[in-house]
Amino acid sequence: MRSVVEAILYIASSGCQWRMLPVDFPPVSTVRGYFHAWRAIGLWETINQLLVMTAREIEGREAQPTAGVIDSQSVKTTESGGISGYDAGKKIKGRKRHIVTDTLGFLIFVLIHGADVQDRDGAPDVLKAIRRRFPWLRHIFADGGYAGDKLKAAMRGHGQWTIEIIKRSDVAKGFVLLPRRWVVERTFAWLGRCRRLAKDWEKSVQSATAWAQIASIRMLTRRIAKYWIYT
Repeated sequence: MRSVVEAILYIASSGCQWRMLPVDFPPVSTVRGYFHAWRAIGLWETINQLLVMTAREIEGREAQPTAGVIDSQSVKTTESGGISGYDAGKKIKGRKRHIVTDTLGFLIFVLIHGADVQDRDGAPDVLKAIRRRFPWLRHIFADGGYAGDKLKAAMRGHGQWTIEIIKRSDVAKGFVLLPRRWVVERTFAWLGRCRRLAKDWEKSVQSATAWAQIASIRMLTRRIAKYWIYT
């Protein structure tokens, strides 16, 4: 089982195709079979949640976060097919990775949909999905793309949410580090270390979601391991 997990992490890190998996690992059919089986039962999401809680406790925080940061990232798709759309703002045809992190930048949830879905339209589905797994999380930091009454109206009847919009000052010039906003951008950079996420190569959004969760698991396991090594 460890070899299977290591093979999946290798594919995530290197970005190689399934059939290019080195012979040192178990057969491709075996590794792929476990990947799809664990994806189907939501195992990757559960592992990521437990690792987030462990990493938060190591950082001296409560296991359950009370505040999070939301943002999205549009990425190109390939000829594999599946859901796709055009993001006119980023000029990208593909999919959008909609994520929520805690205030430390640990991935709490990821939802993938077509890039043509506006942030304020996709956010309600993201927030509703995390209610059961993170029941104490009710305060969200967001950028100007989530401003307005549309998101607030969509969340009525789904808990007492507060959305805090972090905007760039109109008089600011050049690069400005915005509070809270940089946290989620750093998370995208962490996930981007896995070359499998350089594009969305997957036909199904379920597989695309699983690879994003695996990238988070890879980062968290290394972070936790370093803590135990040096303490």
